[in-house]
Amino acid sequence: MQPMMRALGAALASSALVLGMTPLASAAPEGQPEFKVGAIDWKPCEEVPTVECGFLTLPIDYSKPNGEKFQLAVSRRKASDQTKRIGAMVINPGGPGGSGVDFSMFADRYFSKDIIDKFDVIGFDPRGVARSQPIKCSAEVLQRQPSDYPKSKAEFDKLVEFNKELRADCRKVSGAIFDHASTFDVANDIDSIRRALGEKKINYYGVSYGTIMGQHYAAQYGQNIRAMIIDSNMDHSLGTWKFMETEARGAEDMFNEWVKWSDRTPTSPFYGKDLRKIWKDLLAKADRGEVTDPNGRKITGQELGGSVVGMGYGPAFKPFADFVASLVQGTPVAAPAGFAAGETFENPFAGIFCNDYNLRVSSWGEYQALNAMENRVAPNTRGSSLGHGATMGCVGFPKATNPQRPLKIKNAPKILMTNAKYDPATVYEWAVNAHRQTRDTTVFVTYEGWGHGVYDRSECTLKINDEYLVGLKLPRNGTSCAAVEPPAQASILTAERPVPAGPFSVR
Repeated sequence: MQPMMRALGAALASSALVLGMTPLASAAPEGQPEFKVGAIDWKPCEEVPTVECGFLTLPIDYSKPNGEKFQLAVSRRKASDQTKRIGAMVINPGGPGGSGVDFSMFADRYFSKDIIDKFDVIGFDPRGVARSQPIKCSAEVLQRQPSDYPKSKAEFDKLVEFNKELRADCRKVSGAIFDHASTFDVANDIDSIRRALGEKKINYYGVSYGTIMGQHYAAQYGQNIRAMIIDSNMDHSLGTWKFMETEARGAEDMFNEWVKWSDRTPTSPFYGKDLRKIWKDLLAKADRGEVTDPNGRKITGQELGGSVVGMGYGPAFKPFADFVASLVQGTPVAAPAGFAAGETFENPFAGIFCNDYNLRVSSWGEYQALNAMENRVAPNTRGSSLGHGATMGCVGFPKATNPQRPLKIKNAPKILMTNAKYDPATVYEWAVNAHRQTRDTTVFVTYEGWGHGVYDRSECTLKINDEYLVGLKLPRNGTSCAAVEPPAQASILTAERPVPAGPFSVR
C-alpha cells in the first residue's frame, strides 16, 4: 500500500547493538515449556552513547524453547535522576515496523522531563523488525507489485497471485521468524524483557500499533503491570467489512476537518472559497489522468484521497492546503514529507499484520462490494488508503495465526486509554470499541482535536499522562481534553520530535 509516514522520520538512525548474555532466570509464558532468559550485556549505543544497547536471545517459537533462537534488539535510557527512579517503562512507537530502539534514543524529545528523570526508558525492535532479525523480501518481487485497486476480475486475480508469491518469497528469505512475528509472540517477548531486567512489574507506553502490543500484554501478563498507557488504539475485534468501513469514515472525517480549518483560517489558500467543489473538481481531473506531480507522474484519484490520511497524522493542514493549491494551479510542488504519493519502503507488514488480522477478501465480487462501500462512506478520500491497503495486502494469504477476538483483560491494574477524536489512522471508533470491551480495566480519555498520538497534544493530555505514570493518579473515566489549534506550519515528520508510526503504514 502507499506509505503515509515512517516511524520517527529520517532523523533517527540505526544504533549499533552489542550482544552478550549470561543465564539469569528460568521462566516461560503460561502453559508453555520453561526456558532460560539471559541478562543483557549493555553497551553504549553508537549513535547516542548515553543510551545503552544490547541483545536478548529468545526462542522464535515459545512452544519450542530449545529450538531456533533470534536476537531481540533492546535499548535502555536510564532514569536521569536515579534517586527518584520509579522503575522501567517499555515503549513502542507502532507501525507495524516501528523501531522502539530508535524511539528510546530520542525519548527525551517525546516524553516530559519528569518521565525521563524517573523511568528507565526501555526500547525494543519487535521480532521481524529493524535489528531484530528483520523480515525481508526480494526487491525484484516487491517491484512487481500490482495496484491495490483492481479494475477487473483479472486484475484482482493478479493481485492474489502476487501476494501469494510475495509471501512465499518473504518466508524463504526471512526464515522461521516470518511465521512467528505476530503481536501475540511480541507480548511474550515483552515479558522476557521484564525478566531480563529483573523487574517484578513494568510500566508500558505504546502508541498506534504499539497499543495492540500493550493490549496483548495486558491480556496475557496483566499481573506484571504497574502502569500502562495505550495511546491511539487499535481494535483487534473487527472483521473485514467493519475494519474498512471505520477506516473510511475516519478518513472522510479528517477531510471534513481540513475543510473546516480552511473556512476559519485566513492563511489558507482556499479561505473564502468553496473548497469542497475545488476538491471534487480536482478528484475528477485526477481520474482523467490530468493531475501530475513535479516529475510529471500522474497522481490518481485514490492517491489524492490517500494523501488526506497522511496529512491528518500531524495534522499538517496548511502545508497540505498549499500542496493542493499547487495542483489546482497546474504548477505542482513536491508534496511535504508524510503525504507524498507513490513511495515504497521495506516493511515486515506481511509477517506481522497478516498474522494479527484475518482480513481476507475471497473473491472479485466481495472486493467490488467492499470498494463500493468505501467510496459511499468516504467519497472525498475514496475510502481510507490505510484500511484499503492493509486489507488488500493480505489477500490470498492463509488464515492469520493471531486472528481478531474480543479484548479481555482480567488481572491487570487500571489502564489509561487515550485517543484523538479525529485520527485518520487509529480511528476514534476503534478506541471507543476497545474501551467498551474492557470497561472494568481501562479508563478512557478523549482528546477533542486532531492527529495521531495524544501524549502531549495539550497541557491537559500531558498532565493526565504524566500524573498517571508517576503517581498512578487516574482521571475520571470519560474525561475530555479540549482541542488545540494546530500550528500553521505543522508538518508530520520532524527531526526535533519523534512521532508515532501509523498502523500498517508501509508495506
